[in-house]
Amino acid sequence: MKKEFWLERWEREEIGFHQSEINPYLRRYWRELHPVHNSEVFVPLCGKSRDMLWLRKQKHQVLGVELSDIAVQAFFKENSYTLHHVSAGEFDHYEADGIRILCGDFFDLSKDDLANVGAVYDRASLVALPPEMRARYVRHLTDILPSGTQILLVTFDYHQPQMAGPPFAVSSGEVEALYLGHADVHLLAQLDVLPQNPRFKERGLSRLQESVFLLTMY
Repeated sequence: MKKEFWLERWEREEIGFHQSEINPYLRRYWRELHPVHNSEVFVPLCGKSRDMLWLRKQKHQVLGVELSDIAVQAFFKENSYTLHHVSAGEFDHYEADGIRILCGDFFDLSKDDLANVGAVYDRASLVALPPEMRARYVRHLTDILPSGTQILLVTFDYHQPQMAGPPFAVSSGEVEALYLGHADVHLLAQLDVLPQNPRFKERGLSRLQESVFLLTMY
């Protein structure tokens, strides 16, 4: 999947993946994480997610990375922030009130960029990637995160031939395989959510399961 796919989705406002409400799993399970005091919470492929507002209200510094400049500027504008913007290195840096978003390619991130991160919230990153990109994503993420970092991961699972992603189907077994040797994987919850998501049923799904994981980096 090329960068142009996501850039065009934002340009055309084809953003059905964007949630206007705070994710209920974030509210319920964030307390399972224990990030170091004053560390940042990293939100990969953050879009204009309102979940970042909730994390900031919990007194966390928030760091996002997002490919689309349209998404980044929309986040700050829609939430009435006075924006500070600078260009440095591979990224455009946007910041306001303890929320900082790096606009650019996730794969250009370095250890220095994530040096202060103590926790990660991944609701829309791993499931946004096709199978051939997920292993590369996890390798890069685990290479640049500080040891001991905890990750709250939310995934979808369904019969992939019934619907073209994104979001793509990611099974519990795949999560364990991807993070094998990099993190301890603990399943917090697994729920059948097709009845609450009729639009996916209309797209042909016979099953839709959401899983919530707590991962702790070695």
